[in-house]
Amino acid sequence: MNDTTRQDAAGNSTFRPANAALLSVTHLEAPVVVPSSYFDEVLAPTMERLKLRPGLLEKVAGVRERRWWSDGAQASDAAAECGLKALSEAGVDAKDVGVVISTTVTRPFLEPAVATSIHHAMDLPTSALNFDLANACLAWVNGVQVASAMIDAGAVRYAVVLGAEDVRPMHEGTIERLLRPDVTRRDFLDQFATMTLGCGAAAAVLGRADEHPEAHRILGGTGRAGTAHHELCIGDMTHMRTDAKLLLTEGIEIVADAFNGGDALWGWRDADRFVIHQISRVHTQTVVERLGLDPEKVPRTFPHWGNVGPISLPMTLAQTAPELTRGDRVIAMGVGSGLNSAMVEIAW
Repeated sequence: MNDTTRQDAAGNSTFRPANAALLSVTHLEAPVVVPSSYFDEVLAPTMERLKLRPGLLEKVAGVRERRWWSDGAQASDAAAECGLKALSEAGVDAKDVGVVISTTVTRPFLEPAVATSIHHAMDLPTSALNFDLANACLAWVNGVQVASAMIDAGAVRYAVVLGAEDVRPMHEGTIERLLRPDVTRRDFLDQFATMTLGCGAAAAVLGRADEHPEAHRILGGTGRAGTAHHELCIGDMTHMRTDAKLLLTEGIEIVADAFNGGDALWGWRDADRFVIHQISRVHTQTVVERLGLDPEKVPRTFPHWGNVGPISLPMTLAQTAPELTRGDRVIAMGVGSGLNSAMVEIAW
């Protein structure tokens, strides 16, 4: 990306909520543990034919295991359960919710919105808006942006931003394809990233900061777009094709540009925790080195959860929350295929 495509940090890419706060964030682990050795076992015929060594998922990506939902389980039910848990932890009654935003990528159907089934399962009032917000792995951060704006505008009192990913059908479809006798080494590597994905759920409740002085103020954030690279990762219901090398090299430029914009405005490098989208060991190390972050301030959940799409960031934030203390500065750093990046600072 050259200088002419960069937007000044004080322009439209920057947002500063006036009265939005994070009241709670919680997560649910899917119950079925799937070790990376499982893929080595089921794909052994293809890997032997292509002379690929077992253990690549752990050695290259650092993903030891990920999770699946149980047979017959609906991810939307897990999202609703997580949403109700988040409301309980926030001390907010479901009848006071003004909007529920589903940021799930792995939707089981095109219509209606996944948010409709979640709205029903949570028994939210008819006055509560509900809709899906899709932007690959960036969607949860975008959901926080939209919810904050709605709270600031007085449109809603409370918002729930949530999602649950179900990558099991994608895994099963990938295994079936990669076992075909005509699969090439390139085919295998193009679909390698699919096997790093995992299932899980997360939910956050946002409300008015002036009504909840004990909550975690959403201070502001920034973002960048690099849509010239929108074809580097393309997925549908059962198939994802990724140019992992270019996705990393081009993606880090978008991340660095967004982070540097926020750092120039708010001194982000001095923050206490950097909760980044969980992809792999290589991605995490590259972000830490490129941005000059203290690796001890960057929590890692990808080794045992894999990449849970847009839900990986709030799941990691929820797991990290008990370690945070009042006044800590937390930078939630999202990035997604497209390419897009958006980040938000939360005052814990």
